[in-house]
Amino acid sequence: MGQRLQGIEEFVAAVEAGSFALAAQRLHVTRSAVAKSIARLEARLNTRLFLRTTRSQSLTEEGHGYYERCRRVLDELDAAQALTDVARSTATGVVRISMPAMLGRLKVGPLLLALARQHPQLSLELAFNDRRVDLVEEGLDLAIRSGELADSAELVARPVGTQWMALCAAPAYLAERGRPANIGDLMKEPHEAVLYARDGLVSSWRFHDAGGRLVDLTPPSRLRCDSAEVLLEAAVGGMGLARLPAWLAADALAAGTLVRVFDEPQPFGFALHVIRSRSRYLPLKTRVVTDWLAEHLPPLLAAR
Repeated sequence: MGQRLQGIEEFVAAVEAGSFALAAQRLHVTRSAVAKSIARLEARLNTRLFLRTTRSQSLTEEGHGYYERCRRVLDELDAAQALTDVARSTATGVVRISMPAMLGRLKVGPLLLALARQHPQLSLELAFNDRRVDLVEEGLDLAIRSGELADSAELVARPVGTQWMALCAAPAYLAERGRPANIGDLMKEPHEAVLYARDGLVSSWRFHDAGGRLVDLTPPSRLRCDSAEVLLEAAVGGMGLARLPAWLAADALAAGTLVRVFDEPQPFGFALHVIRSRSRYLPLKTRVVTDWLAEHLPPLLAAR
């Protein structure tokens, strides 16, 4: 029975990752080990599963059918593991999580360290970056995403809070340039801003107007970057208006180095979700992490 299962995990990982090299990263083995496992599997089956060239790989017709069945076998093995986890009531194993860089470093990371101290058999691999990751391709269990989620039948999302946004500026900047009283003034008056931008795309500011409708605004700016922490420092230094997560600006607002530009008729915020690939069973280790974030992260982001 053991020999019959050999190579299946490597084969499925290679299909889902798109290459032997990415499958090796996902499984934490060498590319050579993946290639040899799949070669032995093909020899045992006396069937070619992949059509391989120097630049690409694709499944044969037999490979497609074999993959579908192997995927179900691994799902059932995961389910069996989940049942034993529940029976032990112990979170065991590695959970791989991707999250936005700043939010991860300042809020999520410390929360997960506290969780790990409570579960000695739980291991965590944390990735801090602002790009949209592919959970399957990168071998991730969970990812935290901010903002609207694309519809996908392959993903399950759980809310873990809201990043409320605040429009802030240094008192000296407002004294020199004037203080807009509302969104209308902001759209008419000449103001400079510091803006978040990534991969050449500038994120517009979003507000709710008095009628609850969404308003998008992209003011002129001398500074565009992909670090909200740098935007905070620039705003404190008087370089312009900044649209910042309220929790990030809270200390500067309390100290008076930043002030809110005006009271918004209705706060605007970006919903946060923890997402995972859809499956019939959720391993205890993944459930423990998700439950912990859902309980403890929202209060840390409550500032409006």
